[in-house]
Amino acid sequence: MPTAVISDIHGNAVALRAVLADIDARGIERTICLGDIIGYGPDPLECIDLVRERCAWGLMGNHDFGVLYEPTNFNQSAESAAHWTREQLDAAPIDEGGSNRLDFLGRLQVRQFEQLPAPEGGSSNGSATHALCVHASPRRPVNEYIFPDDIHADPEKIRSIFNRVDRISFCGHTHVPGVFTDDIEFFGPGELGDPPVYRFSDDEKIIINCGSVGQPRDRDPRASYAILYADRVEFVRVEYDIATTANRIKSIPELHDWLGDRLFEGR
Repeated sequence: MPTAVISDIHGNAVALRAVLADIDARGIERTICLGDIIGYGPDPLECIDLVRERCAWGLMGNHDFGVLYEPTNFNQSAESAAHWTREQLDAAPIDEGGSNRLDFLGRLQVRQFEQLPAPEGGSSNGSATHALCVHASPRRPVNEYIFPDDIHADPEKIRSIFNRVDRISFCGHTHVPGVFTDDIEFFGPGELGDPPVYRFSDDEKIIINCGSVGQPRDRDPRASYAILYADRVEFVRVEYDIATTANRIKSIPELHDWLGDRLFEGR
């Protein structure tokens, strides 16, 4: 059975519910989360509860870390959102899961290996048996960005990161979906056909960014996630009611209005 890979929910429960509904409609029974469950968005408690209920496991993202401990090196809007999010967690009554949510965040790992799904029809999936999963990068799992522009601007960075990859790795963090290869190339979903699918090859290493559920930044405002099969990955976009989330953000003084406005443009 395939596995759904989600990341960067950022407290956007409307987007998360839409993605989970799409996953259910496809009959996918296993979902994993690569971190940044919270931060920026207006619904941190619900998002934690949904991930805890629906995901086989989750990872620690930089915003999860910042809310749980301290939001260092955050810009002003991100820092303000982190402090507000922590206030919501601290104020939640224990009988409504308050302490359990903090415990859940504190137990999140920074790396995890996900077994590849069983091959369809008994066919071979090549030499890959598992995927290394991190929030940010295999080299610095919580807070290193791997941008598509790094292919041209800093190829040595990409080579160094690939030294930490056995065959296949998944990440989020940049909110930009696509596939990096050890040939120092990047393929966005728009280059992969319809539906956008990248098939695994035994003679290459790849790093797959599944994109963002709650705050896409590739100029496509639809929620993004990926589906992991034994021999390929498929990228999926899901429409959701952006206005509801944006209006919720604007109703909370501690959350900057821009965090809502950017959702309409996917940036």
